[in-house]
This record gives sequence, C-alpha cells and structure tokens, in this order.
Amino acid sequence: MLHVLDHPLIQSKLTLMRDVQTDNETFRRLLEELTALMVYEITRQYPLRDRPIETPLESMMGRVLDASIVLVPILRAGTGMLGGVLHLVPMAKVGHIGLFRDPETLDPVEYYCKLPPETPEAHIILVDPMLATGGSAIEATRIIKREGGKDIQFLCLVAAPEGIETYAAAHPDVPIYTAALDRQLNEKGYILPGLGDAGDRIFGT
Repeated sequence: MLHVLDHPLIQSKLTLMRDVQTDNETFRRLLEELTALMVYEITRQYPLRDRPIETPLESMMGRVLDASIVLVPILRAGTGMLGGVLHLVPMAKVGHIGLFRDPETLDPVEYYCKLPPETPEAHIILVDPMLATGGSAIEATRIIKREGGKDIQFLCLVAAPEGIETYAAAHPDVPIYTAALDRQLNEKGYILPGLGDAGDRIFGT
C-alpha cells in the first residue's frame, strides 16, 4: 500500500532538496529534517504503555512508546536518513544492508548484512532516499524477511510509478511511505523530475 506524506513542511523541504542549487551541506541537513518529519507520521500507530511518574506537583500515569524499533538503511545513501530517525527515536537499533548492482544482469547483489537480534520482534523501518526500479528495495526487504523480520515499513523520499508497481508486487504486505510520487524513470533508471543521485548529493561525490 502506498502512502504519500503531503504535510506542508515535508513538501517544502523536498522542493529545496530537488533544487540543483542546493549544496551538499544543506542537502544533508534537509534530508535529516525531512526524514524526521516522515518518521513522525509513520509511527503514529505505534503502541504505548502506561508508566507511573512524579511531576513536580503530583503523581500521574503517563504513556511512553512500547515498541522495539530497528532502522535499516540501504547502503550507501540510506545512511543519510539515519540521523533524522534517531533524533526522534534514539533508543532504536540500527542494522545495515549493502547491495551492489551486477554489471551484466543489473540485479542487486548482497555484499553486507548486519541486523540487530531484535529484528524478528521489532517494528522495522527500511530507509532509502529513492525508489526507482525497485530492485534494491525488493532485495533488501527479502533479506530482512530471511533474517526473521515481519513488521516492515519502507520509507523513501521520492518514488517512481515503475518502482512502486514492482515493489508492491514483490512485497504486497509492506507499506510504502514516500514524500512524492514522481512522473517516471528515464532510460538510465533515474527518477524524473527526481532530485538527482541522492548518494552523490549527500556525500559530495
């Protein structure tokens, strides 16, 4: 299921990130801010538990988050989104999945996977700035499921219709959250209008 997060602050920051005039430092800051806003939206249904506390005036029963959360960025661009998530949920654990594209088959190939032991019971947020062809996201989700993950949300900034269709067909049980559904992919697999190569714009490469 596709969810386009259209909050005005999300859309405003995404527009600034798309701008070719935005430098690397500003791009990274906007990415963290935008990711935090999106995580605020997608964790709305996470469970709470009661917790007794003392305020300066009296005792009361408050409520705190009752969820084990695991963040999984797809290397390398996904790591640029970690700060935004951890700013809101600093207790979350972090896993990593590394994939590269086979130059002949163009299929994603796993080269690294390290997930926390809490993965099978956790709320898992898989992050990558772009959902283009869908190949990397599909493989990363398959790896998480292979390692016991069940409750998965996929979070990206920009998605192409082709990637949405392919990902939803492969993992119909995983909701997709994005800030924008763009027009199409070009002949090289870049999203149009997109925001360019997210990894290059994050790291200045």
